[in-house]
Amino acid sequence: MRQKGRKAGSHAENPTDNELEKIIGREVRSFRKQMELTLQDLSLITGLSSAMLSKIENGQASPSLATLKVLSRAFAVPVSVFFRDLEERHDASFVPSGEGMQFSRKGRRLDHDAWLLGHCASRRVSMEPYLVRLTERTEMFPRVQDSGVWFIHVLEGRIQFRYGNALYELAVGDSLTYEASVPHGTEQVLEAPVSYLCVHSDKRED
Repeated sequence: MRQKGRKAGSHAENPTDNELEKIIGREVRSFRKQMELTLQDLSLITGLSSAMLSKIENGQASPSLATLKVLSRAFAVPVSVFFRDLEERHDASFVPSGEGMQFSRKGRRLDHDAWLLGHCASRRVSMEPYLVRLTERTEMFPRVQDSGVWFIHVLEGRIQFRYGNALYELAVGDSLTYEASVPHGTEQVLEAPVSYLCVHSDKRED
């Protein structure tokens, strides 16, 4: 994923070493979770130990430039993205067709692919758009609870989506916006394949 940003009217801060480590750690954890990777998964991808990755995420270790380059390749982002919290800026993310960050989850009852199409964050709010594709009928999906707000827009197929105790049947052109703190998730694929655009927006951590 190529990412292009342009600063406008911003100025850099001068954080202490520990503050810098915490900033980098938050970004590493954020990208790992976006890709639905465990520390062990990321360790296998990067060759870095799980213990070291845990220390980096918790701001307990200062990663070298070489380590940041390894992590940037694993997440398909530029090294500079780990330092974006150091300054207030206007951010833009450009992803050419077919070049989003892809991650998959396949199993006996679930087969899906997702592409992270970009990322934009200010000091207070972050926004991440995804393209999700379900390729098989399934009987059950896991329920999810997180923070922020989700928006879903169906591009292909038909699904039954659960939000708390409510069930929504979503077909091509339908949209759903909801608070993520309520248990939610796909209940059933009614017409496969399914493709939908979803956007997650959330407050940034302090």
